[in-house]
Amino acid sequence: MASLIAGSGMLAVARGTSSTSVASLVAPDAARSVVSFNARPFERSGALSALKSSGFCSSSVRNSAKSGVVMASAGSNGTGAGVPGLAIDLTGKRAFIAGVADDQGYGWAIAKTLASAGAEILVGTWVPALNIFETSLRRGKFDESRQLPNGSLFEISKVYPLDAVFDCPEDVPEDIKNNKRYAGASAWTVTEVVDSVKKDFGSIDILVHSLANGPEVSKPLLETSRKGYLAASSASAYSHVSLLRHFAPIMNQGGSVISLTYMASEKTIPGYGGGMSSAKAALESDTRVLAFEAGRKYKIRVNTISAGPLKSRAAKAIGFIEKMIDYSKANSPLQRDLEADDIGNAATFLASPLASAISGTVFYVDNGLHTMGMALDSRALGEIQEAAAPAEKVSA
Repeated sequence: MASLIAGSGMLAVARGTSSTSVASLVAPDAARSVVSFNARPFERSGALSALKSSGFCSSSVRNSAKSGVVMASAGSNGTGAGVPGLAIDLTGKRAFIAGVADDQGYGWAIAKTLASAGAEILVGTWVPALNIFETSLRRGKFDESRQLPNGSLFEISKVYPLDAVFDCPEDVPEDIKNNKRYAGASAWTVTEVVDSVKKDFGSIDILVHSLANGPEVSKPLLETSRKGYLAASSASAYSHVSLLRHFAPIMNQGGSVISLTYMASEKTIPGYGGGMSSAKAALESDTRVLAFEAGRKYKIRVNTISAGPLKSRAAKAIGFIEKMIDYSKANSPLQRDLEADDIGNAATFLASPLASAISGTVFYVDNGLHTMGMALDSRALGEIQEAAAPAEKVSA
């Protein structure tokens, strides 16, 4: 099973002036991310007063309410005082990110951005990729992408071997047990990893499902075998259910579970085959059901991020990822490159108290592509536009 998602970074969003839009995302020290927004609508609604009375706002918030911009101290040592914004502070929170095997995709970006906000990071890495990942980490090959805005490097407290296709040792077939790529690794099924995390750390607050695999992803659905279809669903959808099912008992109340999906769950994407579109549809449906069940039973939130295409190492398995990226940029409302950091920032928001009332949601981070019903770069569209254009007047 291969992880299709892992990444890098921290994105600074351009400063804006709209009343409720995110205006900036900065990290003045190692453990804070700050977003700035206009406070007047919140002041009128009474929400700002509630924040003040709850102690959530610092004195700088109170002193700046008249100007209409919330001011929050960004650093615990006061070094960020005066920076406009409402702090996302995940200090004291612990996150487990399943599906980080390199520094090239969304899983890595989420880990790094959560670390920037102060969270402690644990990761689960596919067993056959574990040795390469840990060696690269130890030898400093990821140091550039580990760099936080203040120049320090974000730390991973522990890397766990993980194959989320298997719930317990009894599920593992002999051919996997005897596979040399699994030699030397132990306690890597879901229940074993959860038991290890419980023993090592006691509990977690944030669970990120950042893994998927479709062994026949390059095949059309009509040519996909039953085995390939079920394998895609097992690795890409049920693994989410399994991880949540077993981690939930050691998650603190108010915790957040985040997964990654793709627009092929609801729209036809030719070439994204092997049952992967079905697996993503199942993942989104499960998100809604799990939001109810886990919310009622454990008081935790469950959301999924529908991310646009990214040229990660694992995503190359799709075979035409570059064309998907070009299409997305040409046809999205926001004609810009989608960065792994965009997804990291969104995940950090969903994991924070700012999203405490958000659950069961498909959260789109794709430059708005999911809203489009027509390909603006279509050759056929060009012919339609040409035919509809008024004829040129011919002078006598």
